[in-house]
Amino acid sequence: MTTIKASCPTCGEVELTPADVALMVCSHAPLSYYAFDCVTCGEEVRKPADDHVVSLLVSGGVPAQVWDLPAEVLEIKTGPALCYDDLLDFALQLGETDLLASMVDRAAA
Repeated sequence: MTTIKASCPTCGEVELTPADVALMVCSHAPLSYYAFDCVTCGEEVRKPADDHVVSLLVSGGVPAQVWDLPAEVLEIKTGPALCYDDLLDFALQLGETDLLASMVDRAAA
């Protein structure tokens, strides 16, 4: 059985099996990571996984789960950021008008 050595920020070096490690490979490489539950303290540990780490873990028997970053995440945002008041105004407006329900009624007619 392959032994994978990793480090927990609380406990230090720990030994894991491939089944103990989750490898998440993102289409946007800087967001790839691996995660494991520390065998000593039980806390979940997440660490970045560059190409070298990905190849080491895969060669050690850890299956890679590939995920795509939604395109919206990389879009350039313009305008002011939403604030708490914007969100509150939106929620209040939803309570006053039900535009979605009126659109469904018109489509059904």
